[in-house]
Amino acid sequence: MSNANLKDKIAIVTGGAQGLGQAICERLAREGCHVVVVDVNEEGAKATASQITRATGRRVTGRKVDVTQEPQVQALFDDTAKEFGHVDIVVANAAILIAEPIAEADAEKWRAVMNVNLFGYFLVTKHACRTMKQQRSGSIININSKSGKKGSAANSAYAASKFGGIGHTQSVALEMAPFNVRCNAICPGNLLDSPLWTHPEKGLFVQYLRAGKVSGAKTLDDVRQAYINQVPMKRGCSYDDVCNAVIFLASDQSSYITGIALSVTGGQEMN
Repeated sequence: MSNANLKDKIAIVTGGAQGLGQAICERLAREGCHVVVVDVNEEGAKATASQITRATGRRVTGRKVDVTQEPQVQALFDDTAKEFGHVDIVVANAAILIAEPIAEADAEKWRAVMNVNLFGYFLVTKHACRTMKQQRSGSIININSKSGKKGSAANSAYAASKFGGIGHTQSVALEMAPFNVRCNAICPGNLLDSPLWTHPEKGLFVQYLRAGKVSGAKTLDDVRQAYINQVPMKRGCSYDDVCNAVIFLASDQSSYITGIALSVTGGQEMN
């Protein structure tokens, strides 16, 4: 346990069944939170919840929610507030990434990325704010990306969604400040050891090599090394790096911080 003072706080994490979202759920539970693990993969969400409960003794539940469907998102917040009495922390982590050169980009795939990453974030923050405004407290954290601060070749849908997410974060922060509700974004660097990157069929190493995103790259290792070379600290971002930022922004240690987009990039992005 840290000194972040999160004991018995109620947290909702979208996209929580695997990868970074799963790591965030586990870390919040280890810091003392009770957690609602949200994912379109109901089996994965419930399995993750059971695993974390066994490991931490915290109350962790899994729930199937499609963040692009407002009735499901509204029910999530209504049911959580009814069950636990309040919602203290919301981590909007659900996202997809489809990398394609702009001239060949499939319009429906482009729309799908915007739908999950930006419209989904809007729905989650809308209903988080509806709940938190009444209780006059809460912390909303958008898991964004360094691609929300700098354009990304062959990746326009993802970058556009993440730029939009930062604008939405800042707007919500301004609107909700009078109600003691904070809204911040975290912009991780490249999680090079995560399934998002390493999946043998759909991972970003495969996607980026296929899309020609890295000039001169012939192998997956070439793509990996190219991304490491871009980082002043010469390593990829880890789940712990991101979770440390989540815990800080979720806790009262950051009570005077709202509307920021915190770069966790090893120096790759410094603004």
